[in-house]
Amino acid sequence: QVQLVESGGGLVQAGGSLRLSCAASGRTFSSYAMAWFRHAPGKEREFVARISWSGGSTYYADSVQGRVTISRDNAKNTVYLQLSSLKPEDTAVYYCAAGRTFPSVSRNDYVYWSQGTQVTVSS
Repeated sequence: QVQLVESGGGLVQAGGSLRLSCAASGRTFSSYAMAWFRHAPGKEREFVARISWSGGSTYYADSVQGRVTISRDNAKNTVYLQLSSLKPEDTAVYYCAAGRTFPSVSRNDYVYWSQGTQVTVSS
């Protein structure tokens, strides 16, 4: 069982930056691939970024490529999402998720989910 607790969301102006953190409970964090998804009003929950167990492999959605960096610190049981050059269309609830299927961009392959944190980008 893994519990995921997010922090770091908020309101930011277009062009600004935010760093989201997701802290995991349990001693098996390093055995899970981690990902970030987001859910904007009126849209499907969409994949943002994923990272392998070791952190050696990452992959990003085209919509955020070059503006977002996913990283993890297995010693701290934490995964991060650095958001830069934010746009109003990045406004959404962001979720981190843990799964053992890698690589995957499908939400169906992620077993544990955080509660979500709101990111709002004003124009």
